[in-house]
Amino acid sequence: MATAVANCCFSVLTSTVKFRCCVSSQRYLATSHHSIASVTCKAVVNHKRRPSSNRDRELEGVSQKKSSRKSKDERSYILDDDDGIRGKRKAGRSQSAAFKSFGGQRKDKNESKFDMKEQQIEPQNLKDAAFLDAVVKVYCTHTEPDYSLPWQKQRQYTSTGSAFMIGNGKLLTNAHCVEHYTQVKVKRRGDDTKYVAKVLARGVDCDIALLSVESEEFWEGAEPLEFGCLPRLQDAVTVVGYPLGGDTISVTKGVVSRIEVTSYAHGSSDLLGIQIDAAINPGNSGGPAFSDQGECIGVAFQVYRSEEVENIGYVIPTTVVSHFLNDYERTGRYTGFPSLGVLLQKLENPALRAWLKVNSNEGVLVRRVEPISDANRVLKEGDVIVSFDDVNVGCEGTVPFRSNERIAFRYLISQKFTGDVAELGIIRAGSFMKVKVVLNPRVNLVPYHVDGGQPSYLIIAGLVFTPLSEPLMEEECEDSIGLKLLAKSRYSLARFKGEQIVIVSQVLANEVNFGYEEMSNQQVLKFNGTQIKNIHHLAHLVDSCKNKYLVFEFEDNYLVVLEREAASASSFYILKDYGIPSERSSDLSEPYVDSLKDNQAAVQDFGNSPISNLEIGFDGLLWA
Repeated sequence: MATAVANCCFSVLTSTVKFRCCVSSQRYLATSHHSIASVTCKAVVNHKRRPSSNRDRELEGVSQKKSSRKSKDERSYILDDDDGIRGKRKAGRSQSAAFKSFGGQRKDKNESKFDMKEQQIEPQNLKDAAFLDAVVKVYCTHTEPDYSLPWQKQRQYTSTGSAFMIGNGKLLTNAHCVEHYTQVKVKRRGDDTKYVAKVLARGVDCDIALLSVESEEFWEGAEPLEFGCLPRLQDAVTVVGYPLGGDTISVTKGVVSRIEVTSYAHGSSDLLGIQIDAAINPGNSGGPAFSDQGECIGVAFQVYRSEEVENIGYVIPTTVVSHFLNDYERTGRYTGFPSLGVLLQKLENPALRAWLKVNSNEGVLVRRVEPISDANRVLKEGDVIVSFDDVNVGCEGTVPFRSNERIAFRYLISQKFTGDVAELGIIRAGSFMKVKVVLNPRVNLVPYHVDGGQPSYLIIAGLVFTPLSEPLMEEECEDSIGLKLLAKSRYSLARFKGEQIVIVSQVLANEVNFGYEEMSNQQVLKFNGTQIKNIHHLAHLVDSCKNKYLVFEFEDNYLVVLEREAASASSFYILKDYGIPSERSSDLSEPYVDSLKDNQAAVQDFGNSPISNLEIGFDGLLWA
């Protein structure tokens, strides 16, 4: 079974581990070939949230963006088109390598200079290959939410990237190339007509997006690409796309350097990735990588930047692409890669294994179980996982991969789909047993991406309440967020489904909130003595309140007390003075449903679950 685990051509063998750790000091960013045609006062052009890394290296996504906005924190950044670096703050994360996802080019007055020693080559033996015509250029117009002012959006910008035809009227590209899209257009090689494309699905965690083009003219004479098998080390690879430096198609060549579980910059996830030494530049995002046989072996999506290394690019393998497409076909939407929901520790030390009564040189220790995961039902802290679906797990947390390789145990989890059941072999207090766990995508207490286009918000007497999210933290500086919120965002686990950290991001000055104007980015814990579960719950409590006073309790016993009738009367004038269309986001107008009614145990264990820096940062620990 060891050999069979990953030796298939298009099977779903991906690795999906989502863990927020500062284990390897790498920073992850996604870049698309973006061209931004505007300057805005907002300091951050938000693009994918990923675990930030140490300051020396950067993982960048590959798409070119046209933007003149600068990030407040330039420790992590995104390469834009022909000019400029697109800033992205990764509040709090320390990782020494940063990956940059490239996919677009940017067109501005200032030209950014890329110190790329890789040389783009002519197609040579591929110059007349028909499959090059299946690669198209993507033009996207983005309008990102303004998380600091959640009732409005930021000024739009444009970007360019790459995509390719896969048949049935569909195209594949990177998710970061069409993030916050308002319009997507594509153009074929040798054509001067752009066609409108529709985004069918976006997989943020795997950085893949599925597009469709309805125009029959666009598909005339088109031949979709054929997917190939997972390549071997040193296999030749050719990357095709539309990077910066020109408007026509570009071809670069290299070899496969490494195949392993890789950190995905855009989705802050860990999946199987192919490392290559072919040049990948801004605008290449979403373009295919070919084998010598002309088969597509993956999708270019990010590069590794560091003063210590060069020529490191990454390709999403066909196994991950297959999982994405199969998921979409099965459900009609993308549900994501599942997670086991446990924090694991390696068992390399013999004394540790002996103390745990593990006789063999295998297994990983369960250090923590996420409260909202199904694993919390059957696993306990101190259990040792020795097998996953009858595949033995080594003491370093690895499993057999192909003929003579090993790969991270998380890889097996990523082969599953949402809702699938996995059988775990565990040792508990020296006794072996088997348990079954339902796998679902991991839910972060502080989300990396905000679904639905606009963040939730609620304005009460000028106090702007909103859930804490990574995009919001990117727009705010670390000093204004505060160490407590930074620590919670990094190390706290959700205790129940739907839990959010609700904060007052700012106070819109008015007579009714006199004395509270200086408040910003403070977590609200209770309203009139009731613990707040999420922002929808807060809106429900305020709407149903009949008391004379509205009492909000914040961190460190800070109190805000408002007269209910005065607060209600001031709403109209505050909205008018600040030009705000509504006192709440549209999602908060829906009836509130209490998700904890069927889970009273979660109420008793209400609160934060901090994970120490030692647990997160130590290399022996990993989230599965």
